[in-house]
Amino acid sequence: MSGRTHACARPERTCVGCRERAAKTDLLRIVAVGGECVPDERGTLPGRGAYVHPAVGCLDLAERRRAFPRALRAMGPLDTAGVRRSIEAPRIPQ
Repeated sequence: MSGRTHACARPERTCVGCRERAAKTDLLRIVAVGGECVPDERGTLPGRGAYVHPAVGCLDLAERRRAFPRALRAMGPLDTAGVRRSIEAPRIPQ
């Protein structure tokens, strides 16, 4: 045996709020666009991305730690109202 597992490798990212690692598909990608944070649910917007769990608690931690400007390398504070609306909105199962 070579020691390799047959499990499929999944990309992992770190939540900027709680700092826990999770599968990329379990996190919400955030991108800075014109001084505000925009949720990138499809993962196709250009630019640097920061990842956060789609939970209000993780968003609150990220805001308190000022993690978005640091992770996105933005100058000054970023408005996170759009991200908060996206997280608090009820999700429709597909």
